Amino acid sequence: MKKTKSFSTSGSYRTLLCLILLLAAASGVFSVQGNPAEHQASKTDTAGKKLTLFGSEDILNVTLKFDLSTFLKKNLKTGSLDGEIDFILSDTDTIDRKVKIKPRGNYRFKTCGFPPIRLNFKKPVNAYPDTGKIKKIKLVTHCQQGKAYDDFVLREYLVYKLFSVLTDTSFRVRLLRIEYIDTHKERKPINQYGFLIEPLEIMAMRTNSSIVKVTHLTQKNIVPKLMDRVAIFSYMVAQWDWAVPGLHNISVIVPENYAGTGLGVAVPYDFDLTGLVNAPYGFPDEATGLKSNRDRKYTGICRSREEFVRALEEFKNLKESFYSVINDFPLLEQRSKKDITDFLDQFFNQLDNQKDMERLITQFMTSCKPL
Repeated sequence: MKKTKSFSTSGSYRTLLCLILLLAAASGVFSVQGNPAEHQASKTDTAGKKLTLFGSEDILNVTLKFDLSTFLKKNLKTGSLDGEIDFILSDTDTIDRKVKIKPRGNYRFKTCGFPPIRLNFKKPVNAYPDTGKIKKIKLVTHCQQGKAYDDFVLREYLVYKLFSVLTDTSFRVRLLRIEYIDTHKERKPINQYGFLIEPLEIMAMRTNSSIVKVTHLTQKNIVPKLMDRVAIFSYMVAQWDWAVPGLHNISVIVPENYAGTGLGVAVPYDFDLTGLVNAPYGFPDEATGLKSNRDRKYTGICRSREEFVRALEEFKNLKESFYSVINDFPLLEQRSKKDITDFLDQFFNQLDNQKDMERLITQFMTSCKPL
């Protein structure tokens, strides 16, 4: 078979290619099964069985020990650093793992004093009590030291919880209280909140899905009603930093019930620049036309008014569930809860009557992407 020299010869060819690749993914060609040994519980790791990173909603206390001074210099030439993470399950029960620690995230790496982290466990840890071994995982950290930046971490954590109200095909998260200890003893310990994001492979396994890795996709390659759900959710939380083409802050999976349809399911992530988080380092790209990170713009695909009404009704029916995620969260101060709910009110107040909803839909149809 001859190799194709270019994938950009025509839009129709690219669309056909994407359809073929999605069908292949649905058939399991792109399914990420991983190493079977990593997905089976170890018979000898008795202590490790007590720890499941996503088997509980409880906050997990951890200690992360590594060369913090070198890490904070943000020298990419350093590569990964050796370290140890201690999972404190109780006053008398701690599980430790050797890890490789590496900074990640282009924007946060450049902008923040403390960049996000990727952890690579020397000995895998359990995702759930009955399935899933994790070798690598993303750790969302504070941007700068201080209580104010803990607030932004907690807000971003809650955005993931808000999306999970809509669907189980979402990334689960586990909140941590982290003590960072400098093994070279040049810096004082740092205590901040952080959270772990369920790895894509684990999420796909949990939802019985295949992973689509090709990037030549558009919103047309996503199940329509589920694409609208992601686009409206992004509007609700003021998430401008996403796109299906290039898989920018979007993963695409094919659950078993959509196998053979040629369509996938979009799963969003990385919400730190959303208006709901409202971090001081989050500024929309000039190309978006947005003046602040709290401005909203609908960038989903264009639909009929009737289709938009049906999509918005789902959000209207789940309003109380969304607000409960915020109001029932004990670690967020009342001032922050009010700020978030006031921000959500700007969206939900437009769903209260037909006239206001019609105006919102008109706004959607003005900025949406043509079919």
